[in-house]
Amino acid sequence: MKLTIISGRSGSGKSTVLHILEDHDYYCIDNLPASLLPSLAARLTAKQLDITNVAVSIDARNVPADLEQVPQLIDELSNADFATEIVFLDANPQTLLRRFSESRRKHPLSTKETGLREAIDRESALLEPLSLRASLSIDTSEMSQHKLRDIVINRLLDGTAKSMTLQFQSFGFKNGIATDADLVFDVRCLPNPYWEASLRTLTGLSDEVATFLDAQPEVQEMSDQLEAYLDRWLPSFERNNRSYMTVAIGCTGGQHRSVYLARKLGAMFANRFERVQVRHRDLDEEKAT
Repeated sequence: MKLTIISGRSGSGKSTVLHILEDHDYYCIDNLPASLLPSLAARLTAKQLDITNVAVSIDARNVPADLEQVPQLIDELSNADFATEIVFLDANPQTLLRRFSESRRKHPLSTKETGLREAIDRESALLEPLSLRASLSIDTSEMSQHKLRDIVINRLLDGTAKSMTLQFQSFGFKNGIATDADLVFDVRCLPNPYWEASLRTLTGLSDEVATFLDAQPEVQEMSDQLEAYLDRWLPSFERNNRSYMTVAIGCTGGQHRSVYLARKLGAMFANRFERVQVRHRDLDEEKAT
């Protein structure tokens, strides 16, 4: 049995994630008092219940003193061999302000004396014990519900293997850094196929661009050193109970160099980890097919 704790600031998408998990046969509880975690775990293990996966939402609606005890409670569950993970959702303050304005809902911490912006900032401090222990953090600032659903399905519902899910993601710095990345590598120093007229309209998915980059010594040196670094340190992250790891490779536009290297590294590590994903953030649907 597995217990997934969904947390995050109000307006970041916690309810959406909980509904997605419920649609995939999770037993879900919204706004569980944190102090009841041990009782819930005891009941789930003591009774002959036909429940495989449980998800609970724990957020700022809890008693603050209970939130401070969450790390200790999680450690106690882990020591009792009860599989537990924390998924933390967040968004930048401007996005949260806009979402509350559009929905016209009241923030759980806002009062006559506490404005919305102050409530959002206070909530961040209250939830820090949970955010620091999260095995997966998702920034939903620029994310649609459809995209969030895809991430939850790919990252939380992709089989039951215990190995770390490893994702290689290409992106373009001109469109903003990859906010959900755990490791970011900048490859803008490498020769750029964009300046080759015959390659400009192609992407790193094409054989022509791959041939061009294969012939560049700097590109191969970068590839070899990235492989060596990841080969050395990814197992350490996995041993430290990391369930998910996103390695982002960034070039200028996210079309050529980063795509090529993300694809190449994904192929390299597909034989070393059970679950490897490759995503190209800035390729449009037509180019990505």
